[in-house]
Amino acid sequence: MFAVIKTGGKQYKVAEGDVLRVEKLDPPAGGKDGDVVFDDVLLVVNGEVKLGKPFVSGAKVSAKVLEEGKGEKKMVFKFKSKTRQHKKKGHRQPYTKIQITKITA
Repeated sequence: MFAVIKTGGKQYKVAEGDVLRVEKLDPPAGGKDGDVVFDDVLLVVNGEVKLGKPFVSGAKVSAKVLEEGKGEKKMVFKFKSKTRQHKKKGHRQPYTKIQITKITA
């Protein structure tokens, strides 16, 4: 059994027990018990295929928040030739690491 969920402007194919990094969820991520529920389910496959238009009605994916943090640093370097102009800047994208616990269709 697997599903396709939408969060943070991206789509993820998930199954029970999967651990993945998603874009940072709004605080408090997971509430007081560390659980979060995704209602934007695009596809559920459990022997039969349920395809949403755009979302599958009544389908939910439950997950447990494992950690929140920042990714590795990406360097951004802008350069203009012949004028001696350059700008160096770093960026670390925030993420939330989750583990899928249950898929209900």
